Amino acid sequence: MTTTYLDRFFANLEKRNPGQDEFLQAVREVINDVCDEILDNPIYEKENLLERLAEPDRIISFRVAWEDDEGGIQVNRGWRVQHSNLIGPYKGGLRFHPSVNESVLKFLAFEQVFKNGLTGMSIGGAKGGSDFDPRECSNREIMRFCNAFMDELYRHIGDDIDVPAGDINVGSREIGYLFGHYRRLANNFSGVLTGKDIEFGGSHVRLEATGFGLIYFVEKMLATRDENFDGKVVTISGAGNVAAHAALKAVQLGARVVTLSSSKGFLKVEEGLTEEELQKLLQAEGSSTDKLKNLGTGKWVDGNKPWDVQCDIALPCATQNELNDKDVEKLVRNSCVLVAEGANMPCTEAAIRSLEEHQVLHAPGKASNAGGVALSALEMEQNRGFARRDFDDLNDELKQIMGEIHRKCLDFADDHDNGYTNYRQGANRAAFRQISSALLSQGIG
Repeated sequence: MTTTYLDRFFANLEKRNPGQDEFLQAVREVINDVCDEILDNPIYEKENLLERLAEPDRIISFRVAWEDDEGGIQVNRGWRVQHSNLIGPYKGGLRFHPSVNESVLKFLAFEQVFKNGLTGMSIGGAKGGSDFDPRECSNREIMRFCNAFMDELYRHIGDDIDVPAGDINVGSREIGYLFGHYRRLANNFSGVLTGKDIEFGGSHVRLEATGFGLIYFVEKMLATRDENFDGKVVTISGAGNVAAHAALKAVQLGARVVTLSSSKGFLKVEEGLTEEELQKLLQAEGSSTDKLKNLGTGKWVDGNKPWDVQCDIALPCATQNELNDKDVEKLVRNSCVLVAEGANMPCTEAAIRSLEEHQVLHAPGKASNAGGVALSALEMEQNRGFARRDFDDLNDELKQIMGEIHRKCLDFADDHDNGYTNYRQGANRAAFRQISSALLSQGIG
């Protein structure tokens, strides 16, 4: 087989998905890393494997009509992209944000397939959400929206079918409203959503899992160079659940976390954020900008990103494509030696090329932020057995899972004489091997 197959695949992919830049970017990243394996195995072309991997099983799009506090009728659009259940029930978060569209959800669902495969757990990949913005809504408005959203979504999910979780702007409050309405509609109590409160089937560590898991993965990366977090300067973008918990765990391990951010700017704390300040942030309500400004520490830098601050480690934990090649140049000038993704695809393609050219260690989100979905799968297991595990037990298993993902990345990455490991390549190859094998084993469909 020649590269003709790959050329034809990419041409058809762009033709079939016009204007869906995020989705095209996510697919290109994976396929480019596994092209040698594809070219060495003619069966992939014979079985049209790439076309089948890139096409979602189904995309559900629906209207969400709900009543605001003034009695006005609001209309939003909802989606669920069920990309693949080759290795288990569909699994992936729900995102409520004005930027949500089909392309964003398709890229997230595609990434989720490979991320979930890396965990070694029996979960497939999906993503969903709405262009609804809960940030300026009352609790009652959010409840009414969640009820209207679930009026349609409940037909397409179930604990053996599709198990959604939270994502941006979908926390325990929204999951509670969604779960309560599902329970009433379906007339059953099951583990159909994860990220629930402890009182009705939730799991310890689920709230902390993505941020903590990110730090546990970086610990493994540092250990390959006989280093640890002690004394390391860390810059973090975002101020939500993932960013705050990543900061908290890094501080507990001896790092000095000097930034957090929002879409409006970033907070710079030269002496480093304390555990007490981070706990205060986690308990605060309001917008990310307000929460950071109200911490009463550091200096607020309006309108900028935190990548121009001197650091050893940078953790982008906000949103997709937030870190570009110009940001990488700033990081390199400021002594950064490691970038690990806490968000989904936060680095642009140009940024990734620049990171590798400068040999800055780079962990892709499908590996380094897999802790959240891993704990979601453990919550699913607990729900099936009507059981509960304690915090320390689950935290230890989270560490073990992140360590195993790290091992897979090392095993599947090319060897480099200079000691540089391409974690993105290793993650994509490891996940592709599992997912492609499952697809070929299960026949046409």
